[in-house]
Amino acid sequence: MPGQLHAAFLRSDHAHADIVSMNTAPALARPGVQAVFAGSDARAAGYVRFPLMSNFINRNGGAPIKSDRPVLAHGKVRFVGELVAMVVAKSASAAQDALDAIEIEYRDLPAAATINDALAKGAQPLHAGVPDNRSFIWEAGDADAVAHAFPGAAHVARIDVVSTRVVASPMEPRAYLVSYDAASDCYDFHTQAQGMAMLRWQLAQLTGLPEEKLRLHLYDVGGSFGQRSSAYPEHAALMMASKKLGRPVKWVSTRSEGFLSDAHGRGIQMSGQLALDKDGNFLAARYDFKCDMGAYLTPTGCSGHLRNVAACMTGVYKTPALYGDFSLVHTNAAPIAAYRGAGRPDIAYVVERLVDKAAADMNIDRAELRRRNFIPMTAFPYTSMTGGVYELSDFAGCLDKALKAADWAGFAHRRAAAARTGKLRGIGIGTVIEGTGLGRSPSDQIALEFDAQGKLTLCTATLSSGQSHETTFTQVVAQSLGVAHEFVGFCSSRRDNEILGNGSGGSRSMVGAGSVCQIASQKLIAQALPLAAEALEVEPSQIKFAHGVFNANEGGKSISLEALARRLAGTHPHPMNVLAESSVGSTYPNGCHIAEVEIDPETGVTQVASYFAADDCGVVINHSIVEGQVHGGVMQGAGQVFGEHAVYDRGSGQLLTGSFNDYYMPRAGLIPEIRMDEHPVPSTANVLGAKGVGESGCTASLPTLVSAVMDALRPLGVPELDMPLTPAKVWHAIQDAKAQQKVKAH
Repeated sequence: MPGQLHAAFLRSDHAHADIVSMNTAPALARPGVQAVFAGSDARAAGYVRFPLMSNFINRNGGAPIKSDRPVLAHGKVRFVGELVAMVVAKSASAAQDALDAIEIEYRDLPAAATINDALAKGAQPLHAGVPDNRSFIWEAGDADAVAHAFPGAAHVARIDVVSTRVVASPMEPRAYLVSYDAASDCYDFHTQAQGMAMLRWQLAQLTGLPEEKLRLHLYDVGGSFGQRSSAYPEHAALMMASKKLGRPVKWVSTRSEGFLSDAHGRGIQMSGQLALDKDGNFLAARYDFKCDMGAYLTPTGCSGHLRNVAACMTGVYKTPALYGDFSLVHTNAAPIAAYRGAGRPDIAYVVERLVDKAAADMNIDRAELRRRNFIPMTAFPYTSMTGGVYELSDFAGCLDKALKAADWAGFAHRRAAAARTGKLRGIGIGTVIEGTGLGRSPSDQIALEFDAQGKLTLCTATLSSGQSHETTFTQVVAQSLGVAHEFVGFCSSRRDNEILGNGSGGSRSMVGAGSVCQIASQKLIAQALPLAAEALEVEPSQIKFAHGVFNANEGGKSISLEALARRLAGTHPHPMNVLAESSVGSTYPNGCHIAEVEIDPETGVTQVASYFAADDCGVVINHSIVEGQVHGGVMQGAGQVFGEHAVYDRGSGQLLTGSFNDYYMPRAGLIPEIRMDEHPVPSTANVLGAKGVGESGCTASLPTLVSAVMDALRPLGVPELDMPLTPAKVWHAIQDAKAQQKVKAH
């Protein structure tokens, strides 16, 4: 923007420390520097309290303890990468150079970079109001019913697993441009986000400003995965600078900054116990979740680790008694927020690992054990012990389709063939479900508007970060109206005459906004019918609409919707413009994935030999988009399974995986061609019958791929392993198992 300045941020290189002193004068004296901001400026502005998108009640009453988080650290730093100061200069390089001139002295405090360290006896509290580093303790289900069921069990399976902390790593680093308009007392934001309404509400809560004072300009997003769903300290810091200096201020993150301070994902320690009778029928399940929140609570972190986990804690199984215990734990690490699936892959991982463990313990085929315990189609709608209300699904049918396509019955021959070449082959399965369709906005709106030439544009508040809304939303409208696809244009998050609605996230785009596209199309036809009757000089009752054309019952007169739109194009606003809205409930996509792997015991390297996915995402609007979403999700899950892991040094709290030199990323060739089939059972929660698919691949691939690896290793006597299944970890497990066998032999 004309006259814009550039910001750079000094970030803490200490994980936990008091700020003893800070001298910004030398930085202010550097060439081109216009201002330097510190924590005192953030406190003076009141920018110290981030909102929570959570209404949960603590086990003992009350909400999560929401500790202050100044936009720029004041008095103390709590993780490496936390913002300490901001330099604003005439160029990005001048701002960056001036950071070195800031003089700052720290007094180190003990760091607790892991959940276990933060919960250890005598651990240093991160926040004064959270003495045990647990900001929230919650429970779901019926503890008494579970306690009553376990003593009568013929077998109890147990598993302890971790859904590792990961870095979101979108293609496009964060970049913000903020401009303050003194005349209107408004701020203009050019930024990335998953939706306009959610980000604006968060910024309003953080700054205390009315939402109408925050004008967002949002466009295409280069990757998101939940990371773009939250307000960040940099947003508000740039607001302070722009208002004080009277000029636009821009900041573009480096990849290194992103590793340190972008919200991380996952990070849950999970323990599970499953009680079964002698025939393998589930009697009860008990879970314990310790959720790493990092140094501060983010707007979306709590809800993902609580609501989404609890809603699907029963998985796809009719478990009569169910209980979960949850703790939100502060650590000296980057804050954690929603990340693709936001709790759904985590609960699927522990549930499916536990079912696999039970099958191995009781020597029951894994597919058969699942089938015995599926929620039958006659039980829907099914309300689980933890409040999830599942709509109609066909778990057994999805399983059968996957077993046949993956040739489950013929696996023994493939395992034997691999053994002849010295490889360990395993097959894994995951039957999962996830809740989608939730959003903060009570409804979604879609506007259909015609321009001066009669061309139609679809306007939505839902941002695309790879979901291809410009294809699918316009496809729904074009098919509903019977017009050519190219006749319908697309606009997302237009600022003037703003449209309400939720952003993308939680696999809800097609379920929510997509359904309203259908409703808006029908509304447009109804609104256009009397206009068509006037053009044809007949009564509206004599008009019928079909295949994009208004036809008179008699006389052979007709006019297409496109022609009618052009005929009325001189009127402003166009008389055929419509705004439609609807509230859409939760849906429950589900599926069965099966994978095979081969492990080289000499190196520990795992190769994925095949991958098949059968998914029920409801009515499919565009098969290519569904395939793309599943492919991306499966690969993202595979990255976590085989290597992605944000690791902090336990002593210093330094991030050891701070670049792609140290942090594993999935690459082309990790998984061969993913074969897919759809098993749609239409949703009754929306007019399209869609259930969502954006997170299905990620939710299912975690347990499926680990299941395959464990199946390959279990015959050697390898105990349960956990992610990430790196070659080194797998190789050492094989060597240890061989050593144990030698000891037993002697």
